Amino acid sequence: MRTETVTLPGSPERPNEDWAAAALPASGAGGTVVVLDGVTPPVDDDGCVHDVPWYTARLGGALTELSASRPEMTLAEILAAAIRRTADAHRGTCDLSHVRTPQATVSMARWDGATVEHLVLSDAVLLLQAPDGSVRAVLDDRLARIPDETLRSLEATDLLRNREGGFFTAAADPAVADLAVTGTTPRAEVRALAALSDGAARWVELFGEGDWADCFGVLDKEGAHGLLRRVRALETRREGGAPWPQEQGAPATAGRVRRWKLHDDATAVYALLS
Repeated sequence: MRTETVTLPGSPERPNEDWAAAALPASGAGGTVVVLDGVTPPVDDDGCVHDVPWYTARLGGALTELSASRPEMTLAEILAAAIRRTADAHRGTCDLSHVRTPQATVSMARWDGATVEHLVLSDAVLLLQAPDGSVRAVLDDRLARIPDETLRSLEATDLLRNREGGFFTAAADPAVADLAVTGTTPRAEVRALAALSDGAARWVELFGEGDWADCFGVLDKEGAHGLLRRVRALETRREGGAPWPQEQGAPATAGRVRRWKLHDDATAVYALLS
């Protein structure tokens, strides 16, 4: 059993808002991985004196601790507890009711000798590879189902942020944990897994370099760093004037990619279970 965790900032001029961790017990009987992608506020007004990296570090630390130490809790229960703990840490100084209060997308998994649990919230990605090499992508597609034109203004996006009929992220309300995409898979059916922020998932979703099985092939052969290096190379080509795939008429995978920035924080955790 081994894990690899790699994260790259989108720009050297600003802090990386992603957060990642992998925890393996000394017994080797199981483990947990967590990837968060902090949601960059479109304007400075978010009602909070803390920045997004502060939030993702607090939430990610709580998720890692609880998922590694509390096997009796489900991942949804752990997410709710971690959101509550993080909210309590700045409830006295910040307006947690603000629609843009610091928040993050979540991809996490936990396994033992019998099962692999997963949880995904918003546009993070979790990949599960079977012993035969087939790959299942666990996705939360609610953001993708919202038409482009609906999200073209800050006001319109705010009306859909953490609202029914819109999309959900981990912010200050623990109840959002019940809306995450969750499930379990027999441990014998999972050879390896990977948690990706949307910046890492660009290799498939934005640039269309392959499907999720191809993406896992890159992880198997080149590791998490190899995947992120490929993403950066593709972004650099765009920086030099090459068109985005959509500008060439290529459809976005599953309709999930329609809004982008040139370089994004990118994080990947790869775990080989057997």
